[in-house]
Amino acid sequence: MLFSEDKYRFMYAALQEAERAFEEDEVPVGAVVVHNNKIIGRGYNQVEKLKDATAHAEMIAITSAANHIQNWRLSECSIYVTLEPCIMCTGALLSSRTSELYFAANDSKFGACGSVHNLAENSKVNHTIKVYSGILAKESENLLKTFFKKKRINAKK
Repeated sequence: MLFSEDKYRFMYAALQEAERAFEEDEVPVGAVVVHNNKIIGRGYNQVEKLKDATAHAEMIAITSAANHIQNWRLSECSIYVTLEPCIMCTGALLSSRTSELYFAANDSKFGACGSVHNLAENSKVNHTIKVYSGILAKESENLLKTFFKKKRINAKK
């Protein structure tokens, strides 16, 4: 086991959020924010539902967590996401001072935490995030592949 049992538990919770997105025909990405070993924010992609390009799982989870603790600073929080955050979401994580990021699958097209860019650990900004990847990656990748395969099949009909 590369990660502690708690890390798997939190990523599993993020995966459950991704499954909610899948059920609502959204790109299946989920996120949870953790503070003091407790989930304080949850989110899943709702771009289509809300007609909002910023309604990514991370953005919704950050807002939920900030509302929970009544503070925009999440400096003592970690976030667990099923897909590597994009530039927008990484920017929000940096702005909220999130301390740790755990993500499942790499995003070779839009990833901003190591795959395409590495904004999270860029020493040129005033805050950096400790990044850990690969936890439940296969499960997340399988959910994403199933979703896009279904989309392609439906597009042909």
